[in-house]
Amino acid sequence: MDVQEKLKILAAAAKYDVSCSSSGSKRQVPQGGLGSACSAGICHTWSSDGRCISLLKVLLSNACKYDCAYCINRRSNDIPRATFTPKELIELTLEFYRRNYIEGLFLSSAVVGSPDRTMEMLVQIAKELRTIHKFGGYIHLKAIPGASSELLYQAGLYADRSSVNIEIPTDRALQYLAPEKNHASIYKPMNFLAERKLEYKTEHSRYSPRFLPAGQSTQMIVGAAGETDLQILTLSNGFYKQQQMKRVYFSGYVPLNADKRLPALTTKPPLVREHRLYQADWLMRFYKFGYDEIVDSAHPNLDLELDPKVAWALRHPEFFPIDIQTADYEMLLRVPGIGVKSAQLIVSGRRFSKIRLEQMKKMGVVLKRAQYFIYHPDTPASLRRLYPEMVRPLLLPKPKPLQLDLFQPTETLALPAAG
Repeated sequence: MDVQEKLKILAAAAKYDVSCSSSGSKRQVPQGGLGSACSAGICHTWSSDGRCISLLKVLLSNACKYDCAYCINRRSNDIPRATFTPKELIELTLEFYRRNYIEGLFLSSAVVGSPDRTMEMLVQIAKELRTIHKFGGYIHLKAIPGASSELLYQAGLYADRSSVNIEIPTDRALQYLAPEKNHASIYKPMNFLAERKLEYKTEHSRYSPRFLPAGQSTQMIVGAAGETDLQILTLSNGFYKQQQMKRVYFSGYVPLNADKRLPALTTKPPLVREHRLYQADWLMRFYKFGYDEIVDSAHPNLDLELDPKVAWALRHPEFFPIDIQTADYEMLLRVPGIGVKSAQLIVSGRRFSKIRLEQMKKMGVVLKRAQYFIYHPDTPASLRRLYPEMVRPLLLPKPKPLQLDLFQPTETLALPAAG
């Protein structure tokens, strides 16, 4: 099998891994080296100056030794198999870079033979790119559960970011769907990399080589095992606090395999659930929300009709509306329609004058949402109270109007006869 055929198979197999952001890395390129890892990010994202930055996203191999029910590359599936040699993948990466196709590499793999053997090949590719070819672009390496600590440490020296996918949010469901795996084996490399990164940051000066400068990320599949959003966000909160994850990614379950342990092939979780989880994750990371405020035992799943911030505000009418002139920064962040930048502008601007509607618009406040949760000098006293049962219908998304394609009629019209 030639390299082009391998690339076709292994690039297609990598598309289900969504944890490929690269923000946070700024690697110094050796003299005479290739590439540049920009802190703005890779993986078809946009830099601060408007550039679209991309990377080669591919598997080293899809010939997996495991038989996970939810994975397209599982051992029992009858699909085309391929495995790159380290030399092939190194040459492919360099050639793509020289042609200006990519600025980095996202490299994952199925477990081929053993975790150590697979991790050894991944490390070999990253090490040769860095030390022999002086490649200074972004490299994301998967850390393989079960691989030795020495190999994981070397991966951290040569990669900008590493990730170990948690896959299924609950350990019981993971062992049911993937009997050869468990959460303990997945947490072990996560914890090792987090501890080594912390030690390296403490013991080495800023002039020393950096260990995983863009940190760690992980991914979990949503909707394959009946887990609640409370279970998912509880797990995410632990990753951010204990493993210092840069990002937790959510991937809606895609029915790929016919298996009695999985939802039916025609059953697919709504895409909006994945979107709501990302919104909740954003609230935890930037808006100072606790996971147990967004969801709790009384509301274990996110509202699919409203974003989590609006849903939280409507469940707590006792806090609203707030006085825009005196509310503290943390409370402003909890107002639907007010973002981080808008809250900062309000706090700094109200020191000089009262904030009015036209000023809030200029600050980026989305008044069609925020108007129900704040009051200001222009608000009548009779409206300084929140009525959730009245506000909720006003904030629900409007149904999209039916659009007909005039050039492709859905039925043939019978024209009257002439005369």
